[in-house]
Order: sequence, then structure tokens, then C-alpha cells
Amino acid sequence: MTSQPPKAGELLHTTKTGRPVYRLQAEARINQPVLDNKGKRVGEVFDVFGPVTAPYASIRLRDGVTEPPRDIYLGERADRRPQKRRRQRR
Repeated sequence: MTSQPPKAGELLHTTKTGRPVYRLQAEARINQPVLDNKGKRVGEVFDVFGPVTAPYASIRLRDGVTEPPRDIYLGERADRRPQKRRRQRR
């Protein structure tokens, strides 16, 4: 059984466009996966805003997720930048 990461945020409200807004307790990055308390991926971080000391995040929910979870956890973000290829000397 894998251990669950620490809680990353708590639901504040849902915007008129339907995106849930969370008060963050951990550092989040845009496009970082968001998990529920069961470890199931429910969406990704769409936007991070507010003061640096107490940031908020807007979450883009995945298709099929109808109700935003009350508490969220952050998943591992894959590094999407390609690795630099080093030139070999002859």
C-alpha cells in the first residue's frame, strides 16, 4: 500500500464557470495532477493566484468528475521538457 501525500488544499467555492477554487497548503504548479482522498486523479491545476503567503488554485476537473472533492492532494508532475543531448567530443 502506498502512502498518501500530505493534503494540499481545501475547497473554498466553485466559480460561475464551474471551476473549483482551493486554498493551498502546499506548493502547486500549473498542469500538476490533482488527486482525491482515494488517490484517484480528478483533474489538474489550472491557475495559481493570490498572495504568495496564502495562495489559491483553480482546478480543471477531468471529464466524468461531477463533484469536486473537499480536500485535494497533488500528484507527481512529469517533466515535459526534453532532455538536452550532449554533444560528444571526438
